Amino acid sequence: MANKEVATPATTEVPQIIDNVDALNAKIAKMREAQKVFATYTQEQVDKIFRAAALAANKQRIPLAKMAVEETGMGIVEDKVIKNHYASEYIYNAYKDTKTCGVICEDKSFGTTTIAEPLGLIAAVIPTTNPTSTAIFKSLICLKTRNAIIISPHPRAKKSTIAAAKVVLDAAVEAGAPEGIIGWVDVPSLELTDTVMGAADTILATGGPGMVKAAYSSGKPALGVGAGNTPVIIDDTADVVTAVNSIIHSKTFDNGMICASEQSVTVLKGVYAKAKKEFKARGCYFLKDDELEKVRKTIIINGALNAKIVGQSAYTIAKLAGVDVPEATKILIGEVESVDISEEFAHEKLSPVLAMYKAEDFDDAIAKAAQLVADGGYGHTSSLYVHPAQKEKIEKHYQAMKTCRILINTPSSHGGIGDLYNFNVAPSLTLGCGSWGGNSVSENVGVKHLLNHKVVAERRENMLWFRTPQKVYFKKGCMPVALDELGTVMNKKKAFIVTDSFLYKNGYVKPIEDKLDAMGIQHTCFYDVAPDPTLACAKEGAKAMRDFEPDTIIALGGGSAMDAGKIMWVMYEHPEADFMDMAMRFMDIRKRVYTFPKMGEKAFFVAVPTSSGTGSEVTPFAVITDEKSGTKYPLADYELLPNMAIIDADNMMSQPKGLTSASGVDALVHALEAYASILATDYTDGLALKAMKNVFKYLPSAYDNGANDPEAREKMADASTMAGMAFANAFLGVCHSMAHKLGAFHHLPHGVANALLLTEVMKFNANPVPTKMGTFSQYKYPHTLERYVECANFCGFNGKTDEETLDIFIAAIEELKAKVGIKKTIAEYGIDEQKFLSTLDDMVEQAFDDQCTGANPRYPLMSEIKEMYLKAYYGK
Repeated sequence: MANKEVATPATTEVPQIIDNVDALNAKIAKMREAQKVFATYTQEQVDKIFRAAALAANKQRIPLAKMAVEETGMGIVEDKVIKNHYASEYIYNAYKDTKTCGVICEDKSFGTTTIAEPLGLIAAVIPTTNPTSTAIFKSLICLKTRNAIIISPHPRAKKSTIAAAKVVLDAAVEAGAPEGIIGWVDVPSLELTDTVMGAADTILATGGPGMVKAAYSSGKPALGVGAGNTPVIIDDTADVVTAVNSIIHSKTFDNGMICASEQSVTVLKGVYAKAKKEFKARGCYFLKDDELEKVRKTIIINGALNAKIVGQSAYTIAKLAGVDVPEATKILIGEVESVDISEEFAHEKLSPVLAMYKAEDFDDAIAKAAQLVADGGYGHTSSLYVHPAQKEKIEKHYQAMKTCRILINTPSSHGGIGDLYNFNVAPSLTLGCGSWGGNSVSENVGVKHLLNHKVVAERRENMLWFRTPQKVYFKKGCMPVALDELGTVMNKKKAFIVTDSFLYKNGYVKPIEDKLDAMGIQHTCFYDVAPDPTLACAKEGAKAMRDFEPDTIIALGGGSAMDAGKIMWVMYEHPEADFMDMAMRFMDIRKRVYTFPKMGEKAFFVAVPTSSGTGSEVTPFAVITDEKSGTKYPLADYELLPNMAIIDADNMMSQPKGLTSASGVDALVHALEAYASILATDYTDGLALKAMKNVFKYLPSAYDNGANDPEAREKMADASTMAGMAFANAFLGVCHSMAHKLGAFHHLPHGVANALLLTEVMKFNANPVPTKMGTFSQYKYPHTLERYVECANFCGFNGKTDEETLDIFIAAIEELKAKVGIKKTIAEYGIDEQKFLSTLDDMVEQAFDDQCTGANPRYPLMSEIKEMYLKAYYGK
């Protein structure tokens, strides 16, 4: 979890304030000495430092994002969180295995050896648009290459830039880097920036054209970037809905401050009306004649970009121009004709303002785009939306574009920085523009760049997956037969049972113990697991495991017992593993900074559920509570997947009504969130649909009749496990994120918390014009309303329109909840209003940072999460 505040420095030495040339020169001298020491480090030492620094930056992504927006008044906190996350996680993932010390390449047949040596002292100029993420990125690549880096922040962003540099420095020094290997100017000025550039061996320059020109004029080698004026073409063969929504997703990201963001869109006349309609439907505003002129004179003043609009919302910019638009407006679009630099809309705007042109044909569109590049975007980025089979058009486009990034069917902000929509484009926050843009590099700046490269990057969808336990056994009465494998097939000797006191005292463990006795397998039982298991409980169980040394772990119970068992399993097999590192959020499970330890080398894990809802027996998830802070941590990694799951409805016959209700609705939420997830696939959809249909059909009877309806009990067990398999691979969404925090702060059962939030989240997700959509290469545009309608139809609920069907479906869910005793509001569960409101902001931030949020189809702002909490509390 992110800390509340940026971590304080670990160093004990009182730093000298760098606010004059003499102090700066003294600092540089010390840094050169530190770099000489750093240059002797081995690859192992460097990689340890690089990893520690990336982890530290990752953990501070939210406080640094808040600081950047507060200080600069630009951008969006939630998007800057993504930038900071990207600058640490994606950069670490890209270079963690890159050799940067000593011999890095050897070809014995040709007799060549390549040896890596650091450059020395790097000067880094940081822009006000990305003050923290760029500082993290540049510091990390310098650490990876054994260079010292001295940072000159933008005067209007010095506090946040320095804070980011401190986070990386303190972690690096703690991991063994020399003191002072990262430095900065405390009170930036032109004189001190010139001194920094003149004293360095190489300059990493990111910022406006004037600053980059100064870097190249310093007399020192410079890796810089040029101005961006990205033109995008929508061909008449393109998927227009995907194109428009990709452009909106990119152009609104951090209010358009990534230099690769779209500045103009040229649409072929055959699809112009369709594109315009889609832009309007998704919340964009087309300026009328008089409004167009007002905005022209606001965005560009005396031929230069008006700094007051950079990173501001479309509504704010319109207000500055004296134009009245809806507050939720995403982009201001000006329909213009001229592509000459005299047209204000033809400039780079670094804000959610977009020029729109109509092209007679593809050649006309290319001519317009080429002129826009020439007017201020040479070497940077261009974009094309076209049917992938149109190879001749793609070739004609890239032949005409003098840009180093040519993006096909890709949001240009995200595509330009790399590794999000094409995984062979290096991740970077410094984008070289080659000789066309007056730069020394033509690629995304990384470890080393010497040549110009022209890259054509088509949008690609990465490999997906479907993973389940090795063995899943199900059917009423199957447990003894399934357990038989432990003795007859696997020859296990010692089993450690994890459960709770209720199940232990009421004889649920005895059938397992009897079977183990019959097979001659020694066993012991840990039965102190409580609801919402704590880290202290897991540690106690792990100690008992280490004393007993089992080769098999059997977790019997609801989600609490299985989750606690998973954490004990990790601590038993890998006592050196750091819990907070395991709990760290990731954007893509394959790119996470922290790698879970390999499981199963000491013990085989068997999960036996006694409730019908959590699905933990077939998922890679475990939720554990830190008893000291009260924070719930949802851990996720496929190493936590049980080896065997045994779903025997005999273990579930006597579930009390409250557990039947809460766990049953939890299974429904699992299925619905998995189906709506941006990671959903055909493989998970079928399981999710069948699971939710079972819940609607069988939960009321399981609740009313219990063991008297064994079929309902068994069908609910199937629903729980099927939903578990679905969300184990498609992941969940913001309903679970919010429920985790509601349960942690106010001690509501997890299933009840989910039930209280579910329909508010569904209404939020179904909005066809979301504030932001989830970021994942397989997810093309918002379609959650249609997905919910598919669920409703499968479960037997139909309306005349999609909107009516959703209303009927939500009403059916509310009716189901009422049938099984779920109250309507949080307030009805006795949660004090003042206590709820006093914890609201903490719940909101922690829910935003929860691991489940990233897969939600609508990426939520913190203000939107807050609104949903309030609606669920008051019921309105």
